[in-house]
Amino acid sequence: MAGTLCVIAGCATAPPIAPAREAPIAPTMTMSEPTPPATAERQAAGGNTQQTMNAIRPEFTRATTTFALDLFRRVARQDADKNVFISPANIAIALAMTANGARGETLQTMLAAMGNEGATLDVMNADYATLQALLRRDDPSLVLTIANSLWVRAGVPFNADFLQRTRRFYDAEISELDFMQPDAPDVINGWVSDKTNDKINGIVSDIPQDTVLFLISAIYFNGAWQTPFNKELTQDLPFNLLDGSQKQTPTMFRSGMFEYLKGSDFQAVRLPYAGDMLQMVVFLPDEGHTLAEFESILTSENWEAWSAQFAPKQGQLLLPRFKAKYDVTLNDVLQEMGMAVAFDPQKADFSGMRPIPPAVFISSVQHLAYVDVNEAGTEAAAATSVQMGVTSARPIEDTFTMHVDRPFFFVIEDSDTGSPVFVGAIVEP
Repeated sequence: MAGTLCVIAGCATAPPIAPAREAPIAPTMTMSEPTPPATAERQAAGGNTQQTMNAIRPEFTRATTTFALDLFRRVARQDADKNVFISPANIAIALAMTANGARGETLQTMLAAMGNEGATLDVMNADYATLQALLRRDDPSLVLTIANSLWVRAGVPFNADFLQRTRRFYDAEISELDFMQPDAPDVINGWVSDKTNDKINGIVSDIPQDTVLFLISAIYFNGAWQTPFNKELTQDLPFNLLDGSQKQTPTMFRSGMFEYLKGSDFQAVRLPYAGDMLQMVVFLPDEGHTLAEFESILTSENWEAWSAQFAPKQGQLLLPRFKAKYDVTLNDVLQEMGMAVAFDPQKADFSGMRPIPPAVFISSVQHLAYVDVNEAGTEAAAATSVQMGVTSARPIEDTFTMHVDRPFFFVIEDSDTGSPVFVGAIVEP
């Protein structure tokens, strides 16, 4: 017997706001274990946001930031000549669900790689439940939904405690599916596409015979800028590419008061979304400094210091409109981060997931992402698949000008905690 676990995450942000649609799960068959009642941590937006934010441990915020920046640096190094866009928060949620089936060294290395070394499963699960409650929004001008699911090969047993934890802390929909049917990938892909507003498609292709489980996490973000860019001011301007050539790119313009930071070799500006709960932060290396140089100093310590140094400043921002699609296999990166044992068919211990033998291991982690930034807001989507197998310009006086005409880094983060939700680098808009 062999098995595969796939975790998928997706997100999207763009005006006008289009609420995510509920995805049909037929022809799947829902597992029969009872679903625990929803907890306060998992309630949708509309509750006490300040109370939820206060419940997030500072140690957890630092852990998620460290994981996000470390993961991005490693991914960006292997694709330095491409636009890179990922959702570290979504990837972490997928891995956290997976960790609920891990035991022993496998569990400890997964927790450590995610920045949660020393935490128990209960603490980690409570942290991620709180984070999801904080991020979820369903307002007229901003929507952020997070949906999780488990797709179980028909006839393969899984431990009730494992299934219950994914339901309790991650609101996971658990469905049984005959993976031998030709349309099985379409059923899973349809769920992902629906939860990401049709932005992520085809994350599952053929399902190997040793695949027994897919863990899917989808995040959708659709937000309007708090202060939109005026379309009439957008004009084609040259953008400097990595090879020294230039590309005419529609460039948006805004002037006014911004939260601004001038670092030693870069400048940065915050662009809040409507409601002030999420914001994009754009980092532009100074002329004569490369994007790779900036990425090399992306540490959680620097991030925390930079975040405290932003201050209101009058200025002008020229930012290119851009779209990007990105897909990456994360196996090597996650193993480099210390999670190698979870990918080892001989050493991985996922005995908390299902009866053994046969042993279960992670065979593949895939991530797909999409982003679209324009005058009104941002549209982005991402999906991560974890597959398990078993053995068988300078400021002038009191103003600044920031012309983003060369490769740049950006993040979409929670405004209260600073937790990165999406991270990207654009080398060619």
